[in-house]
Amino acid sequence: MFKSLNVTARVFERQIVQPRPSASVNSVRQFYENFVPSCTIYDIDCPDNSFRKITDDGKYLISFSRNHQELIVYRPTWLSFSYKGEDCDSDALSQRAKRFDSFFIHLYTVSLATSNEFICKEFFLYLEGLEFGIFATSTALSHEAPATEGAVNGVQCIERIVFHLVRLEDGFVLDEKVFCNDFVNLNHSMGVFLHEDLLCIMSLRYQAIHIVQITDSGNLVDVRIVGTFCHEDDELFIGSHIQVTEGQIFLSGIKQRLLSYIFRKHWSEETDQTLRIQHLKKKFYFHFQDYIDLIMWKVQFLDRHHLLIKFGSVDGVVSRTTEQHPSFFAVYNIEKAEIISFFQNSTEELYYLYEQFCDHFTASSRSSLHANFISSHSNNIYAFDQLCVIKNRASNFLQFVKKMVSSLPYTCQSQSPSPYFDLSLFRYDEKLISATDRHRYSTEHPIKFISRRQPHILKFKIKPGSEASGSDARPKRISSFLFHPYLPLAISIQQTFMQPTVVNIHFRR
Repeated sequence: MFKSLNVTARVFERQIVQPRPSASVNSVRQFYENFVPSCTIYDIDCPDNSFRKITDDGKYLISFSRNHQELIVYRPTWLSFSYKGEDCDSDALSQRAKRFDSFFIHLYTVSLATSNEFICKEFFLYLEGLEFGIFATSTALSHEAPATEGAVNGVQCIERIVFHLVRLEDGFVLDEKVFCNDFVNLNHSMGVFLHEDLLCIMSLRYQAIHIVQITDSGNLVDVRIVGTFCHEDDELFIGSHIQVTEGQIFLSGIKQRLLSYIFRKHWSEETDQTLRIQHLKKKFYFHFQDYIDLIMWKVQFLDRHHLLIKFGSVDGVVSRTTEQHPSFFAVYNIEKAEIISFFQNSTEELYYLYEQFCDHFTASSRSSLHANFISSHSNNIYAFDQLCVIKNRASNFLQFVKKMVSSLPYTCQSQSPSPYFDLSLFRYDEKLISATDRHRYSTEHPIKFISRRQPHILKFKIKPGSEASGSDARPKRISSFLFHPYLPLAISIQQTFMQPTVVNIHFRR
């Protein structure tokens, strides 16, 4: 166990030598303590789009049409306007300044989806160096999936899923990758992970990890598929050496390697032959069918050669409440095609790896300089203190461990690098707003950002919804926030059932 733990730790330690922001660089961010959004334009007149994200380099605002057929891209700009005569002394903004196009310039609109397909509005990944965007379109979800050879029973099916590689500079579609009668979890990009120029796509229905390389010329090149086979020549070798009769079923390559690792781990834990047999019966053979029934839920790159794979039951995928089901984590070496570590989700060793190396679970999806400043309990003392408070308050440590590691594998590009989420600079209610890209329930009161160094000084407030909104009997309102990575500029979007969407722009005058 400790040997595998050391191997896993070395995977993370290799990333530690990569340049990280130093204390002197972090001190530059103190500038943002006094460079904050100070003005709000409520219910701004803007296109009726579904706004997705401002890219981590701040160059593009990504949005989709309401019918989920078109990609609409804007260039964030800075508000500029002029006054005439006596208006120069006025604090009021001109009507020209209160328009959406004063902050965002429309670049283009391009159709991505066909008539029976829709853009997945929660899916978007960005390659900053090449300024490529990855989008997904799909047909409607089918709850009655046809029985197909190699497919997992009980997993839902989508007739057609298309990943589009788009050059964001001009909206040109460079390449596409199509999955038919498959299921990939596109919500918040959970089924796809981007590391440098490598993309891994988790096919839940066929239990295959598709590794794709994105070339500088804009091509999606298949590198390897990890699942039924692990080495490139596995299928050829089995076909030429093994006589397969009709109805005969083989375990997949990844499952065989998992069982082999678990067996060898338990074998090495006992040296006495008699005790070893009893130990294997208790730890391996008794749970053998449970291991056989495991399926891959989610995957991420740790580096270019290692994957972190989450395993669980089919019920966990179907119910979408994975935290309530037992799960396991495996570190997989792609080149050697072998499992090098295996943990249950209640294992303390896994939690301490996550606590110590949290940045290195998330850093593999980052290419932006600004993204290196995202606060975590591995790089920020205030975030670590919050974690310690939660840990000390936990009545059941194992349940605490399960809750903490439930976020693994990490969801790619799911956090904003905005300096206003830096816990070294500001305090705010993380139930109402945070760097994580998720919808939040709105309150009637503004969200306050308090100075960290001056605990009683309010630096600025963000209020989603209309300016005059008050307590009423309307349904609960949901808010989302899009922050620019380095400018004092943010968009708040409030949605209420059967009510128009309210879009506010928060900026510094």
